[in-house]
Amino acid sequence: MGIWSCLGTDKASVKESLYQGRSGIGLEPERLEYGYRSGLTGIVEKPKLKGLLDRRIRVGLAEEGEYAYMAARQAFEQAGIDDDYLLNNEVGVIFGNDSSSKPVMECKQIMDEKHDTAMLGSGNIFQSMNSTVTMNLNTIFHLRGINFTVSAACASGSHSIGLGMMMIRQGLQDMVLCGGAQETNYYSMASFDALSAFSVRMDEPTKASRPFDRNRDGLIPSGGAAALVLEDYDHAMARGAKILCEVAGYGFSSNGGGISQPSDDGSLMAMSRAMKDAGVGVSDIDYINAHATSTHQGDMYEAMALGRLFQGQRALISSTKSMTGHECWMAGASEIVYSILMMQHNFVAPNINFEEPDEYSEKLNIAAKTVETELNTILSNSFGFGGTNSALVIKKLRK
Repeated sequence: MGIWSCLGTDKASVKESLYQGRSGIGLEPERLEYGYRSGLTGIVEKPKLKGLLDRRIRVGLAEEGEYAYMAARQAFEQAGIDDDYLLNNEVGVIFGNDSSSKPVMECKQIMDEKHDTAMLGSGNIFQSMNSTVTMNLNTIFHLRGINFTVSAACASGSHSIGLGMMMIRQGLQDMVLCGGAQETNYYSMASFDALSAFSVRMDEPTKASRPFDRNRDGLIPSGGAAALVLEDYDHAMARGAKILCEVAGYGFSSNGGGISQPSDDGSLMAMSRAMKDAGVGVSDIDYINAHATSTHQGDMYEAMALGRLFQGQRALISSTKSMTGHECWMAGASEIVYSILMMQHNFVAPNINFEEPDEYSEKLNIAAKTVETELNTILSNSFGFGGTNSALVIKKLRK
């Protein structure tokens, strides 16, 4: 697996941020100058690609593609997959990502000023396509298997892993690179700010994201990329791969209601399906990485669903979005990386800023501080606009 996020740009630094409860959220004054109500965002380091990729490739790589490339490099390295392997074996790629706002806005500005499409350049075409991440990763890494993009709002990264698992289960692929990527530039989130979806608690940025807390006032946009190499078990064993965990279950549902209306029924259905697929019950779940984004309605409905399933059960619950903000189309994949890091190092990352529960979250076993405990089975939730829900169950491998 590989990760490039506001918590760090490698697995070791991200693990430490999770363990320490260290937030990656800050204030970006350019957002306020541009006209945002909120200047809060996850602060993600820009990759330095010169010397890693030639210029011809770099000009066609959108911001989220840059993050995805860095995460994928890490994932392939840890999986023991080099260029020779990729040239001689079929590997697929399925990523969740949003559309690319920055190249579209730049094209519009050029056209408004020059009125000449010849001035746009070829790079903007490849940057602005919704499949920009998979098409670039396919080209860079010589991937010749399944190749498509999942665009399912904030459940996209999670669905990509579930779909990759299904491809492998069906015997259609031995190995699939899965993940999620999200741009962080201020062009990309103006429409969300217009919905008053963002926290305006700008006096203390690291305390602004407050999943499940009574005094939450909105999410904080963030991004980056996460990548995971999914592989058939026998195939991995045959080549001597170091297996990190088992993707054991995938569940999904749609709410069938208002376009931005959460649903406890839909959330519960996705979780139940994932657990059934994994062959586990509520008493088997050690930890739940909640979707909870720090919005009033979203957290309330998820808490209702979690209460219906897990009230009185031992599973610890936290939302890593309290530290990362909402990584949007990337979140479902990055939160699996975060969960695997916790599983490897035997701790539950804290739901920071959880100071006062509301009538729904007070019924849940929320970890407000880091808890050192063995984790064998983890459930991770991802829910998105348009009523799309995804849940994944991962297990520690027992040889």
